Amino acid sequence: MSKKSPTNSNNEENEKILPWQRPKRKEEEPRVLELVRRIMEDPSYRLAEEDPDFIKSPRARGIRLQLDYLKVELKLQELGVEHTIVVFGSARILEKKTALKKLEAVQKRLKRDGETARLLVKLATAEKMVEKSVFYDDAREFGRLVGKSGRGPEDCRVILMTGGGPGIMEAANRGAYDVGAKSIGLNIQLPHEQYPNPYITPGLCFQFHYFAMRKLHFLNRARALVVYPGGFGTLDELFETLTLVQTHKQEPMPIVMVGRRYWNRLIDFEFLVEEGSIAPRDLDIFAFADSAQEAWDIILNWHRNRKRPLF
Repeated sequence: MSKKSPTNSNNEENEKILPWQRPKRKEEEPRVLELVRRIMEDPSYRLAEEDPDFIKSPRARGIRLQLDYLKVELKLQELGVEHTIVVFGSARILEKKTALKKLEAVQKRLKRDGETARLLVKLATAEKMVEKSVFYDDAREFGRLVGKSGRGPEDCRVILMTGGGPGIMEAANRGAYDVGAKSIGLNIQLPHEQYPNPYITPGLCFQFHYFAMRKLHFLNRARALVVYPGGFGTLDELFETLTLVQTHKQEPMPIVMVGRRYWNRLIDFEFLVEEGSIAPRDLDIFAFADSAQEAWDIILNWHRNRKRPLF
């Protein structure tokens, strides 16, 4: 049997290459490499999923919204998360030892530089933060209560969820961390970089581009909302939830505001009733508490009385 010549062998190999697996032959088009390069380097040739200019364009916003929702949804399904207990509150509230250090620093500046209007404002704020540090401790205790309520560290049926930042959010995640329980943090991209607090469970800290999708996940599985003292962000989430429950767009659930004194001074709900802005029955949508245990008891009793146990 005769051996094949090298030339014949090369020809057979070349015939195995499909026509679209190589550019047009140079002998047929001398400029083929340049022409093909220009085509392939243009953004239009990129796969849609690998084209940042397309993905970030205004017309692809709908796709980005879907992705913002779907990534988190699939992960929560995978872990068997059925219900969440959501905690909101100020990112500025500090644990007591940190608040005291900040107060001492302001006091030292006052001794050194004398009283100025700016330093006196800083002093008053620092003193308030020391006073409000009790809420950090309380939110941490609430996180412990939620964390201890399941069957063990791997039980994700009911899980704590926060906004993932510092302050009250950190305290609640930290409480779950204290007892070895998993907890979720929903961070958001902001113009200034936001770091997640270190007590969120790795793999359960999600970063959102859209506030809308973050809000959706806050309430999608929520079976209770606990709100500690806070500012614009906390009020935004609180009143959005109150409105959704009031208008029956969200199933009723216990909404507990911790710190009666703070909330009664901040919002005069009775005034809203007197003015006819809300109905008297709307006051039944929420409750007040002064401790983590009281808030947790309100949540458990609410579900027990409606025969909708959390577990």
